Amino acid sequence: MRITPRKEEVAVLAALLEDPTFESAEQLAKAVYKTAAELLQMRDLFALVHTWKGGQRGLNFGPFGSEAEIKSFAAKVSFEGTGRVVKLYSPGVMLANTGSKKGWKGYCFHPDCGHAPFTHSAATASRGACQIPTCPCGKFRSS
Repeated sequence: MRITPRKEEVAVLAALLEDPTFESAEQLAKAVYKTAAELLQMRDLFALVHTWKGGQRGLNFGPFGSEAEIKSFAAKVSFEGTGRVVKLYSPGVMLANTGSKKGWKGYCFHPDCGHAPFTHSAATASRGACQIPTCPCGKFRSS
């Protein structure tokens, strides 16, 4: 899987690598591994779903970082049948939309909220307030 690092992801990992509180390289390695996995969980990925020429279910391959990567892979491996690109939606984004990933870029930075922008009202007197009934957030905060 080819991954292009995003500026925000690099900043998170760089801060972790510069953190002097780790007592051993093993502790730091575990933290880097967990953080990188969490960052990747926030990305949508893709899979190649294959069907044999006779209509039987075939082989599935993935994950891939982009549709272009799938096309490149499919051009290199050649077998009969058809292939389709399937988007694998991010489980991390789903969790972030419920407010359980506070502090993620693009989500509300209110300490008791963390919900996605679309959960905040864009109309009338409640403009900006989170519409999740249990959330006390009165206005979307971008940072």
